[in-house]
Amino acid sequence: MPTYEYQCESCHQTYDAFQRITEAPLTVCKFCSGPVRRLLSPAPFILKGNGWYVTDYPSESRKKALEAEKPPTSTPSPSSSESTPSSSSSGSSS
Repeated sequence: MPTYEYQCESCHQTYDAFQRITEAPLTVCKFCSGPVRRLLSPAPFILKGNGWYVTDYPSESRKKALEAEKPPTSTPSPSSSESTPSSSSSGSSS
């Protein structure tokens, strides 16, 4: 159920009211019975799951800094990566 914020025009009290979206806005202050107006307030929301923290989506400068901190990777030389095919023959004598 949404929470709406109201302010009294007479006593200037500000208070919250839990109302359904389909309900009409309040018109009378619960403290002094004066006229009230509904205020605009930000909608509350909860951030859940991945992707909401600084470490989840780093900026470009942070990505560069993280790359600079990594140890250099060694690339295998072409001669060591080549393998000689082993010939295995399995012959059967008849």
